[in-house]
Amino acid sequence: MEGISTERREGPQSSGEAGASQGAASAVSLTQEAAEKIRNLLEEDGRTNLKLRVYVTGGGCSGFEYNFAFDERVEEDDFTFESEKVAVVVDARSLPFLAGAQIGYEEDLGGARFVVVNPNAASTCSCGSSFSTCSKSAE
Repeated sequence: MEGISTERREGPQSSGEAGASQGAASAVSLTQEAAEKIRNLLEEDGRTNLKLRVYVTGGGCSGFEYNFAFDERVEEDDFTFESEKVAVVVDARSLPFLAGAQIGYEEDLGGARFVVVNPNAASTCSCGSSFSTCSKSAE
């Protein structure tokens, strides 16, 4: 997913087709635009069996960073969600930071980017790719 940046935005979550392992309240969902872009990227690559892995790492201006990768594996501690007919995988360590988050996709004069609406983020940096939480239990 080289060349695609991330951004976090405040705003309401739309109701998506969130599935699965952890229930709707914990699901990471995709907007139709994000799912369409992901399906297009997978089709271009010829590997439509891959899943979107979303995870959080320490770093960035605000403390945590969003990361995206395509992965064919699902590890034992992963949670898998079905959203807009795309499989989304989140590891157990990242799930508390991403529970209830929605991933969108935008293209404008500033470029193309995935936008994360995360109810767990207390603040974000100006570029939107990193965030902090106020909850000590999630850290």
